[in-house]
Amino acid sequence: MAKLKGNVIGAWAFLIGVILALIVGALGLTDPNWMAALLVLGIVIGLLNIGGTELKDFMLAGVALVVVAAFGGVGLETLQISIIDIGAILNALKALFVPATIIVALKTVFALARR
Repeated sequence: MAKLKGNVIGAWAFLIGVILALIVGALGLTDPNWMAALLVLGIVIGLLNIGGTELKDFMLAGVALVVVAAFGGVGLETLQISIIDIGAILNALKALFVPATIIVALKTVFALARR
């Protein structure tokens, strides 16, 4: 039963984190407090939501997202559509997914070391 509870909390953390990252980025609320909140949610996502067969898929998607957001964000930082700052959205998504990807990578390394 505890596993189910962890999955529910992790799923909610993921959903809330992505929505919050999009809102924070779209509204330009990229101050340290909002980024810290996204960082904490990313840690929760990495710890609770991802495990077992999802590790490889999450790592591939997480690394791709972080790399594309990092390199794509450099060119898109000046691009603004109406009031939405695309670079700020990518930075907020990075703040969420970098800690989650690091946690999942560490879980993968420890799982490989146990074999």
